[in-house]
Amino acid sequence: MLDAVSRDEWIASFACAAGVQPPSVDEITELLELAATAAHGSERTAAPLACWVAGRSGLELAELRQIAQRVGEGSIEPGSASGPDRRSRG
Repeated sequence: MLDAVSRDEWIASFACAAGVQPPSVDEITELLELAATAAHGSERTAAPLACWVAGRSGLELAELRQIAQRVGEGSIEPGSASGPDRRSRG
């Protein structure tokens, strides 16, 4: 049986293998709060998927958490394009 690896050790190894820096302590907190918002506003499986979307978006975590909060409050309709205008970004 393998010895248990801590969350931070696993993430550090995964980040290294993926060629990126692991998240900072503040980023971990923001990501976990984003995941909690998604999981509590929908099905639990929304949490990892929200984090995947966050990683692809290029937006700051604080902005993403605000967007997730608005989605949870019903301020953004499912499937609407109410987020930032991505066309102007390169």
